[in-house]
Amino acid sequence: MGQWGRRLATHTVLLTGSAVMLLPLFWMLTNSLKTYRETLIAPPTWFPAIPQWSNYLQAWAAQPLFGRYFFNSFFVAFVTVLGEVLLAILAAYAFSRMAFTGKSLLFIVLLSTMMIPGEVLLVPNFITLTKLNWVNTYWALIIPWIASAFSIFLLRQHFLQIPRELQEAALLDGAGHVRFLVQVMLPLSRAPIATVALLKFVGSWNSFLWPLIVTNSPGMRTVPPGLMSLMQDEGPQYQIWMAAAAMALAPVLVVFLAAQKQFLESVARTGLKG
Repeated sequence: MGQWGRRLATHTVLLTGSAVMLLPLFWMLTNSLKTYRETLIAPPTWFPAIPQWSNYLQAWAAQPLFGRYFFNSFFVAFVTVLGEVLLAILAAYAFSRMAFTGKSLLFIVLLSTMMIPGEVLLVPNFITLTKLNWVNTYWALIIPWIASAFSIFLLRQHFLQIPRELQEAALLDGAGHVRFLVQVMLPLSRAPIATVALLKFVGSWNSFLWPLIVTNSPGMRTVPPGLMSLMQDEGPQYQIWMAAAAMALAPVLVVFLAAQKQFLESVARTGLKG
C-alpha cells in the first residue's frame, strides 16, 4: 500500500470514528425538532417532517426555574474555573521552579490522589460540608472542586519546558518569583492554562451527582439536576427533553469552539518529561 493508500485508510478510520461520535448529538438535535408522535415512530425517522422550533420555547417554559439553573451553572463554573486556574498556576510554579524540602515526595502524594475514585470522596466531603453548614449553598458547589491534581500536573509539565535561562536572566534583572511568573511564565503558557480552564468548565457544567447531593432546594440546582426535574414533571415528552438537553449543551460547545485553538496547541506542545 502506497502513501496515498495509507492516507485514505487513515482518513476513512478518522471519519468513521467522527461519525460514530457525532451520531448521538445529531440524534438529539433532530429529535428536538420532531413532534411527540414522530419520536414514537418505529422504525425511527432521521429527520422531522416539519421542524418544530417551538419545542425549545416549550422546554424553557415547562420549567419556570430554568433561568435560575443556568445562572447557577454559569456562576459555579466561572468561580470554580477561576479558583482552579489560580491555585494550579501557583502550585505548578512551586513544583517546577522552587526548591523546598520534601518537594518530590509531596508531588508523588499529589499525583497519587488522582487514583482515588471521586465516588469514594462523596460521603466524607458531604459530612465535612454538613459540619460547616455549607449544604445547599454555593460554597458546597464550588470549594470542593477548586483544586485539581491533574491541572497542577499539566501546568507543571509545561512550566518545566520553559528554559531556565529565562529565569536566570530575570533574576539578574532583579525580578522575583512573582514578577517572573506574571511577566514571563504566564504569557508563554496561555495554551495549557486555557486547556485547564476548558476542562474545568466542562466538568463543572456537566456535574450532576454532586449538585444533586448537596442541594435540597430547587433554587440552588444547576442545569443537569434541573433537566432531571424537567423529565419528571413533563413525563415522556421526548422532544421536550431533547430540546432542553440541546440548550444545556450549547454553552459547552460555545466555550469549546472559543478555546479550541488554545486547546489543540496545548495538546500538541505539552510534553510529559520530568
